[in-house]
Amino acid sequence: MKTLTPSQLFFGFSKIGMSGFGGVLPWARRTIVEEEQWLSSEEFSAMLGICQIVPGPNIINLAVCVGSRFAGVRGAISATLGLMLGPVVIVILLGVLYEHFSYMAVVQGMLRGVSAVGVGLIASTGFKMMRSEFDFPPMLIVIIFTVLAASYFHLGLGWVVLIASPLALYLAWKKAKQ
Repeated sequence: MKTLTPSQLFFGFSKIGMSGFGGVLPWARRTIVEEEQWLSSEEFSAMLGICQIVPGPNIINLAVCVGSRFAGVRGAISATLGLMLGPVVIVILLGVLYEHFSYMAVVQGMLRGVSAVGVGLIASTGFKMMRSEFDFPPMLIVIIFTVLAASYFHLGLGWVVLIASPLALYLAWKKAKQ
């Protein structure tokens, strides 16, 4: 298993935190899986799955999990601080600016445009993560069910996880046996 120092985790997660705004999951996957190759695509998806069902922001949970995997408690703290430090300073500065200029139509338009970009980035990450599931087509049943349960039937996260998990776990077990 690869080892990383707390400083490597701090700077890696600082890069992630400063790369995206309002949602860094796409940048986290790109950095952790594609650029740095700290985790495989499957490991990232599994770790993110765990991070999504525990309380708290998914990306913070991911920083804690990745950091602790490679450098224990110090790694978890370093990764989380790296992820949050720069963006917190920027958000405070933007909050001050917004307080003074929020009445302007151009500022309101910029915020609508930024939100559309965020949706596109999240969708792109979802499609990238789904690609690895094509190696085991039965897992696509879980993906389709999850999308339908959440979007068409409007089930909450808890219900979707409760209903989909047994099938997902069974299929993941079958995939691991292959």
